[in-house]
Amino acid sequence: MTTPGRRRSRFRFRFRRRPGLRSRLVIAFLGVSALSALITAALTFRQARAAILDRAQETAVRDLRAQASSLAPDVPIPPTTADLRNVVLQLDRAGASRGWHTEAAYDDGEAVAGQPEGPGLPDGLRGAVEDRDEAVYQRYERYGEPWLAVGVPVRFADSAAPSGLTVYTTFPLDEQRADIAALVTAAEAGAIPALVLAVVPALLAGRRVLRPVRELRGAAERITDGALDTRLDATGGDELADLGRTFNTMAATLERDDAELRRLEAGARRFAADVSHELRTPLAAMSAVTEVLDEDAASGRLDPDTAEAVQLISDETRKLARMVEDLMEISRFDAGAAALHLDEVDVAEAVRKTVQLRGWTGDQVRVDVPAGLRAGLDPRRVDVVLANLVGNALRHGGAPVDVRARAEGAGTRLVIEVADHGPGIPDEVLPHVFDRFYKADSARTRSEGSGLGLAIARENVRLHGGTLTAANAPGGGAVFTLDLPLAARPETEPEEGAG
Repeated sequence: MTTPGRRRSRFRFRFRRRPGLRSRLVIAFLGVSALSALITAALTFRQARAAILDRAQETAVRDLRAQASSLAPDVPIPPTTADLRNVVLQLDRAGASRGWHTEAAYDDGEAVAGQPEGPGLPDGLRGAVEDRDEAVYQRYERYGEPWLAVGVPVRFADSAAPSGLTVYTTFPLDEQRADIAALVTAAEAGAIPALVLAVVPALLAGRRVLRPVRELRGAAERITDGALDTRLDATGGDELADLGRTFNTMAATLERDDAELRRLEAGARRFAADVSHELRTPLAAMSAVTEVLDEDAASGRLDPDTAEAVQLISDETRKLARMVEDLMEISRFDAGAAALHLDEVDVAEAVRKTVQLRGWTGDQVRVDVPAGLRAGLDPRRVDVVLANLVGNALRHGGAPVDVRARAEGAGTRLVIEVADHGPGIPDEVLPHVFDRFYKADSARTRSEGSGLGLAIARENVRLHGGTLTAANAPGGGAVFTLDLPLAARPETEPEEGAG
């Protein structure tokens, strides 16, 4: 059952998912193109709309003034209502093609309309003409449609003096509205192809920008795989070229540091191998002498203080001998000189023999291995692995230690588990348990082991073509798991002449 917290977590994960860089570049390019086209279309539409309406207004003012000026000489001053109606009717006939609805007024008198059912003048137009004493136009809406109203004061042609006569006309802006609608349609029709065409340069730009990024990613993957001599062809002076040069500098530094580390590591391994070989001969002599002294101490021929000192020297000599043997063993692995001597063994018998040889009792180590389970293994190396794992579990874990074995993978794999009942391995230590000379407690400067036991165990398992892993059991305690092929194949072959 999914909890609300998990549902929210998955929702956040889905919300954080973002398209790839190429998709974002194309989207951004198209967004900029669309915004540019929209702004350009809006400005063009605004200018064109203003030009269409201004032209309509100027044409209406010019035509109305021309018609009124041609009729003014025949109008008696002051005119009667009939005179004004006659002027209005002639103006309506002159502007019939535009749908003019004309009115005329003298001084402060009432405006006379040629058509009683006319639309009438918009509020404020007559006052604006009287105040300015010049042509005035006003756009307004009537029944949801745009109309234009124009007022023109008529002057005498000979003196340009005001005649007191003012003519007004209103007419619909149907043609202009159609022109504006055609502009909008044209803008919409042109925007879609423009966006479609913008995809091509967007893809080209994205490809050009992303090519160095893809090359950088490929180079980083090659370096991750170990090809530290990888370099980029960084040309140009832009930011991506600077990034490429920085990458090349980083790769060169890594290659140089890796070579130095390999040199130091090889030197350290040679030193360990040389020291272990040099110590082996004197340690053999020391071990022989301490064995004689141990016999004298055990027989009572030495006084107690001397016997205690002899025992201390014997213990330390044996520890040193084990450490030298471990160093030599790990040196053989490093040199590729370790060899497998496979034999078909009974797994249960091999495990019990390892336990018995170390003197571990049933209270300390519990063995659970099915009878008849056989595998092709190197008995000596498997004994070393199990002895290291069980001994490590007894020292650092908690008794009893359980050793379990079973066949898996349709009878092709042998799985052996060594589990203790201790506190388990700390999380910060778990990734390093197989490292050489690793100490979980930095204050622990000295221990019984050489610090190489688990590393040697893992190398022996690898030599069999298997794996060795460490984990913490859910109920507590550490679990080491060996996964070996039932018919082992050596992972490495010994070098000819290596010893």
